[in-house]
Amino acid sequence: MEATVSFTFDDFPRTAYTNAGAILRAYNGRGTYYTAMGLMETTNELGPHFRVQDLRELVSDGHELANHTFSHLSCRGISTDAYVKDVCRDSAALADFVAATAGGNFSYPFGHITIGAKKAIGSRMRSCRGTRGGINGPVADLNALKANRLYSWCFDLETVQRLILETQERGGWLIFYTHDVRDDPSPYGCTPRQFEAVVKHAAERGIRILTIAETLADLERRGAA
Repeated sequence: MEATVSFTFDDFPRTAYTNAGAILRAYNGRGTYYTAMGLMETTNELGPHFRVQDLRELVSDGHELANHTFSHLSCRGISTDAYVKDVCRDSAALADFVAATAGGNFSYPFGHITIGAKKAIGSRMRSCRGTRGGINGPVADLNALKANRLYSWCFDLETVQRLILETQERGGWLIFYTHDVRDDPSPYGCTPRQFEAVVKHAAERGIRILTIAETLADLERRGAA
């Protein structure tokens, strides 16, 4: 495949869209927002979460909305049946706003994966993303896609640049994830300056910046997925 980088956001704090979304657009890229609809209009250590209007604007801007369970649940603490019901509830809630983009792709809250959840959710989604680092390809597990964190407290641009270079050399698919993107981020977020440094480097290397859905569609066209 052609080297690709995807930027993803979990939970969907507003700054992931208002700050990071604007940065991605400036470099002709778009992101995938794994949205737990039960967090809408709430506030926690990640800051304020998304509003109804954010969902509409995000899709209008060409970003992707994806599933992250409705209640932001770990699959380790409940039965597989209960977990599946919450995932389906999130798909239904997303579809009320943006039917065309809801339900296709998923990320596991907290990066928690069990055999039962992987089997049950994998059969319902085009892809499921975890939090284990690395590059996807030439063979990728679409039920546990590798992803690399962008967290301010452990941010190392040189390491990120090496990952991007390796992705380009291998023709792989590199996925990043974070949460809030603001000047004083939570332990699970990064600053706008850090985020832009990564996006800028990928763009300057000439690597495609695509959403999860766009990448899968490209792979399907090439007969690789």
